[in-house]
Amino acid sequence: MSCRHGGIDSVSNSHTRVTALFDIDSGRLVFEGGTDFTVGLEEEFAILDPAHLGLAQRYEELRAAAAADPVLDAALAGELISSEIEVRSGRGDNHAAAVEAQRDRRRRLFELSSSCGIALGATATHPWSDYREQRIIDTEHYRRVEDGLRYVAWRNNTFSMHVHVGIRGADRAVRVCDRLRPVLPTLLAISANSPFLDGRDSGLASARTQTFTRSFPRCGVPDPFGSWAAFAEYLELLLRTRSIVEYTQVWWSVRPHLSFGTVEMRICDAQMTAAESEALAGLIVACVAQAARELDEGRQGPDVPGRLIEENMWRAIRHGLEGELLDLRTLEPFPAREAVDRLLAWSEPVRGELGIEVELPERNGTQRQREMLEQGMTLAQVYAATVELTRATYADGVERPAEVNR
Repeated sequence: MSCRHGGIDSVSNSHTRVTALFDIDSGRLVFEGGTDFTVGLEEEFAILDPAHLGLAQRYEELRAAAAADPVLDAALAGELISSEIEVRSGRGDNHAAAVEAQRDRRRRLFELSSSCGIALGATATHPWSDYREQRIIDTEHYRRVEDGLRYVAWRNNTFSMHVHVGIRGADRAVRVCDRLRPVLPTLLAISANSPFLDGRDSGLASARTQTFTRSFPRCGVPDPFGSWAAFAEYLELLLRTRSIVEYTQVWWSVRPHLSFGTVEMRICDAQMTAAESEALAGLIVACVAQAARELDEGRQGPDVPGRLIEENMWRAIRHGLEGELLDLRTLEPFPAREAVDRLLAWSEPVRGELGIEVELPERNGTQRQREMLEQGMTLAQVYAATVELTRATYADGVERPAEVNR
């Protein structure tokens, strides 16, 4: 039995009573009163010792120092471990507004970090720092995560970028998420930026995705729900069976966000350069908007079995842009690089409508890091080069597209 009162869900059965920390009906109302195609950006950075570039557990220090800057203070958040920090743009009316706000907040973060003697990294895994030496930050949410997941949480020293896109209408938001499921592997292949882990080349294009998405429960590619009612029924099940108490314990790679009234895309690795992050965010906004437009026009997306999307997910994890993906209509393999062109072509109508330009590099972060290693650089030298490129492109708050193809 489930009843709602006071802004939370209270779910009980014969054994126990669980007080949920979110309200499903309130989430529906947020979507019903929402605005299409607002944008919010979230980027996660590794906190590093500037001398040896290992992970440094200084989140709390950096967070406290940010209190002197109200803009930055409101934009920062912790992400599981004390050697990671997230910076958020807040809600922008469109992609350009969110990018402008995020550039300002990044600049403030990099200035503050430098003044504290801290470096920041933006590859999606750290190449050598030991996960066993990292401490979970002391918040109620992350105490709950650690208690519930144990090793799965401890092992997850990963860094990503998330993009929120406003969608008006609860049913519509769920169906947009359904429509975007087949797109997830292509976005992952484009963003792959985590080849190194535990002091060696993992052989994967995105070790982050294998570590996080393949380990966490309620993660990766969600089932299609078709309607808000079916989606809400599943959340009720999770509450009734004491599987979750927070909606954020549903870690899917694309999900409706109940607090913001957005479709949140969570599939991508953190990006080495600011230009890549902004271009990728623009492509994601366009994909969400294109899916919404097609729904509005009554066009049906492909009915793709989850097993086929999962096959493409593995191919993207393993090979990124250098491998092949399955064409989900013909079931024939084709170059992953061609999938990028197809995604750009599919999203072109709405990109023109929204004024979004997308300039992606020919090679993703994983490819460029491996090329440096093949040219004779050590793993430490490769990572130092990525940290410097991150500082040069994120810290000044100005777009520098020429750096992308380095």
